[in-house]
Amino acid sequence: MAKKKSVSTKKAKVAPADPGDLLSIRRKRAKSVIASLKTLFPQAECALNHESAFQLLVATILSAQCTDERVNQATPVLFRIYPCAASLAKATQEDVERIVKPLGFFRNKAANIRGMAQALVERFHGEIPQDIEELITLPGVGRKTASVVLGTWFGIPSGVVVDTHVKRLTNLLGLTSSENPEIIERDLMAFIPQSEWIEFSHRLIHHGRRTCIARRPKCTECGLLPHCPRTGLKPLEEL
Repeated sequence: MAKKKSVSTKKAKVAPADPGDLLSIRRKRAKSVIASLKTLFPQAECALNHESAFQLLVATILSAQCTDERVNQATPVLFRIYPCAASLAKATQEDVERIVKPLGFFRNKAANIRGMAQALVERFHGEIPQDIEELITLPGVGRKTASVVLGTWFGIPSGVVVDTHVKRLTNLLGLTSSENPEIIERDLMAFIPQSEWIEFSHRLIHHGRRTCIARRPKCTECGLLPHCPRTGLKPLEEL
């Protein structure tokens, strides 16, 4: 009796997509996402209350691992007592800590904004430098913080701000496959037009806070649903 041929149960491996193809797909998808975001949020603005570049820089430093709402509750008192870099540079650590204590990590945050103010006075005459490489030399200022200030206040697109919302939604929408904010920023800058860098982040952050909420997404109300893999879009690696 002839032996039956065994049938392999192994699934055929899908060859990874060419990097150039992925870039083209992501660019096309990003174009559609950007158009939808513009319709949903035509006037997206920074959620941190501020009246100057200095105040925005302070508020952004304080917003690390803290909600913008809580920061906005603390900064009116802080800015009334210390309205500029020169006044904050002279503040004591204890006095600043008392004001920012509700924001968490208050000792480090107080030290960072005081150190930032002192460096501004000593090296930049109290003025916020409009160059990202100079900005990130200040205590407590990384690329994300610098990009927020340069983009929001000065209108300078120095990069794409990647906060927790941007990180989560760009992965969900298939615009990146990385969990590293620096890699995500590089991915996005490769196919999002520079003229869209500033508003793209603002709009995506608004969408993450209002509709695509991490633990309770309002999918039936989502204006980005046509671009979302939850509706059947394949992961980029399978396209």
